[in-house]
Amino acid sequence: MDPLYYSLANTLTPETSSCKYLGIILRSDLSWADQVKKALRALHFTMRILKKGNSNTISLAYLSLVRPILEYGAAYREGQISALERVQKKTAIFAHHTNSSKWKTLASRRKLSRICALFKTYSGERAWKAIG
Repeated sequence: MDPLYYSLANTLTPETSSCKYLGIILRSDLSWADQVKKALRALHFTMRILKKGNSNTISLAYLSLVRPILEYGAAYREGQISALERVQKKTAIFAHHTNSSKWKTLASRRKLSRICALFKTYSGERAWKAIG
């Protein structure tokens, strides 16, 4: 297949394998690996800062700083869910010293948000009327 070339104002735009758009790193192979790396960097930063913090503080830092990176634009494929869940599991080990935590899985949170969006659309909530 021949590559596509795009130009803007007679300037050829370079081809790239990934780009950042609205905080999400989009890759040509639709991999979520860069987003997971970004979340891991945020987690390691949090772990360095809160080495001696209690589990509530660490949980709050995870919920505020790391999980939004994992969930933002989370149109991931089935094979990538395990990579995202590993970040959450690593945090649970650090915060609670166990593999399990009281947090819902990212997949179940995504499913719940889809159901809520469907209900809001169906019930005609004000925010969705403007979009519809």
